[in-house]
Amino acid sequence: MNKQMHNVANTFDEAPPAADDPVLLAQASQRALEITRSLQTSLDPTRLIEVFSMEVGALIEHQGIRYRNIDLDLDVKLGRQARHSCTYTLNLGDEPLGKLSLRRNRKFSAGEMEVLEQLLCSLLYPLRNALLYQDALQLAQKDPLTGICNRAALDETMQREISHARRQDSSYALLILDIDHFKKVNDKYGHIVGDCALKAVANIIDTCKRDGDLLFRYGGEEFVVLMRDTDLDGSHLLAERIRSAFETTACTCSGADLEIRVSIGVSVLQENDSPVSLFARADQALYNAKRNGRNQVCVATPTEEN
Repeated sequence: MNKQMHNVANTFDEAPPAADDPVLLAQASQRALEITRSLQTSLDPTRLIEVFSMEVGALIEHQGIRYRNIDLDLDVKLGRQARHSCTYTLNLGDEPLGKLSLRRNRKFSAGEMEVLEQLLCSLLYPLRNALLYQDALQLAQKDPLTGICNRAALDETMQREISHARRQDSSYALLILDIDHFKKVNDKYGHIVGDCALKAVANIIDTCKRDGDLLFRYGGEEFVVLMRDTDLDGSHLLAERIRSAFETTACTCSGADLEIRVSIGVSVLQENDSPVSLFARADQALYNAKRNGRNQVCVATPTEEN
């Protein structure tokens, strides 16, 4: 557990507790046992940091706490900013676990930091277990070829996103993209080139979509984009931007120059929609795009939308 202190280095309160205060250390030892028991009830990193902050607060006053783990894209911020901070790089053996910072308006004393280091030991194993669990969840929802989210993640996300749109009374849209004549690529060049093409398609879509849009590989050569706060005109515009990008972007895979074209179907959330009905209308629109000649965008018609 490597320690980095910001704004407190070698400058302590006028009357800090002694670093070897036996009473303070005894309290810390008892509190560490209580923290260990409390942290064994959850595999949610955010909840662990929240519980740890509450338990530590009984001995070390602080106004805010932050936990960061770059590898898992976690950034947990609780409480508020303050003038002084004490930051620790957490490791369990050679295994990095991220960084934890406590903040408050007065400086941390040497005695408090010794107590905090003792309390942090109770966090390491529960945090490692929670991170392993979160990593497993993320892997289960990732497409191993393209690195984007898979169908399982789509099914879970759609329900959550639709509920959010209804709470916010906001628009929501979905598009389904299918690579035109993709079977011919596999038949002519083989599956290695085909896999390269799928990764290229995912990259092109990713560069076209907005930061808040969510991209999934639905299966085979089909991809799905979910779009918050997007009406019919906006979703059609994005779909057309994605489609035209394939006409202007060169795709070379293992020496093969591929001319990739896509068809796209679009639907917008309606009052009585479920995830199934929203997806089904976009899928029907995609079928219409294919039937009408491919390399085009079709939007679910007003009749289909009602």
